[in-house]
Amino acid sequence: MEQQNQQNKIFTKQFISLFFTNMAVFFVFYGLITTLPLYAIGVLGKSDDDSGLLVTVFLISAIIVRPFCGKLLEVFGKKRLLIVSLAFYLACTILYIFFKPFILLLALRFFQGIWFSIATTASGSLAADIIPAKRKGTGLGYFTMSTNLAVVFGPFIGLLIIQYASFNVLFIVLSAFVAAGGLLALTLPVEENYVTPVQGSKFKFSFNDLFEKRALPTAAIACLIAFSYASILSFLSLYAEERNLLTVASYFYAVFAVAMIAVRPFTGRIYDTFGAKYVIIPSFFLFSIGLVILANAQQAIPFLLSAIFIGIGYGTLTTSFQSLCIQSTSPMRSGYATATYFTLFDIGIAVGSYVFGVVAVAAGYKTVYMSSAALVFFVLVIYMMTHRKLQDQSE
Repeated sequence: MEQQNQQNKIFTKQFISLFFTNMAVFFVFYGLITTLPLYAIGVLGKSDDDSGLLVTVFLISAIIVRPFCGKLLEVFGKKRLLIVSLAFYLACTILYIFFKPFILLLALRFFQGIWFSIATTASGSLAADIIPAKRKGTGLGYFTMSTNLAVVFGPFIGLLIIQYASFNVLFIVLSAFVAAGGLLALTLPVEENYVTPVQGSKFKFSFNDLFEKRALPTAAIACLIAFSYASILSFLSLYAEERNLLTVASYFYAVFAVAMIAVRPFTGRIYDTFGAKYVIIPSFFLFSIGLVILANAQQAIPFLLSAIFIGIGYGTLTTSFQSLCIQSTSPMRSGYATATYFTLFDIGIAVGSYVFGVVAVAAGYKTVYMSSAALVFFVLVIYMMTHRKLQDQSE
């Protein structure tokens, strides 16, 4: 019995190391996404449009590289590529101190996006391999908490540093976080089942070397979920300012993250015990209800109440669909499944940001969030029609 408990244990040394490594990568990502536009405008004297390019070029490079990550992990090994990508990610973070010309800063953002894409795919794939098969839903739920924590602490600490110190101090602190994550990654043991390259792997790219076909249907639904979430990620602060709730907006993500983290142990256990649909279907409803509340929020209480519904719904959906993608294929293809999931997810964020931007200009932010809620409900219908097939693929 004790041996069985050890085999089903989630919080091993490897898992904890990967958790904090992944948290460090996303801590830098969210810290920079929040502060670099202010850096471009306040320090470099650029326009709002120019500052937006700093986010766009990063996402473009991440999306371009992501489909190739599965093959790269197979050829070079997951641990090895994780460490290499973290080294380059660290170098890029340090170079923010020295790259003052805006064109060089854009090039640096593009280059860093490449290593962000590889590092996050490698860490997610390693986590999927380390977590016991019978506790995949619970384990990946806990692992995703590393990203949830980074969503809160990255922007919070980033804004705090530039308020009381300088941008160079910020870049140094962020570099220290990446370095710490890299040191933790070095502690991962070299175990053949999840970190060594497959013998005989070569650089030949077919469709199967770019995407995991069995994960594509699930990843496509995740893409639509990300499309809806883009309305939150891209326009929440502008919407809050329009409603005179900007002072409350900083608390939105804190409430959002707390809600995600609070339900994670329960949703993961339900997922593993009863099946994915028992957490996915309620989560679609919660996400949609949260968006409707947000669209009609005039005061602080409903604004923050929407964060609870969205945090539980969206947070559970993303974790569940990532688990389904990984479970849809063999352990040897976990890297490809992870890359497929993130590729379509990133595309959903990028396209959703653009489309909802057009909607915001034409019809206002209330229409943005009502449209986003309608899309979530529509995706629920798609899932209800296809969930049996998706479930069969994951077994």
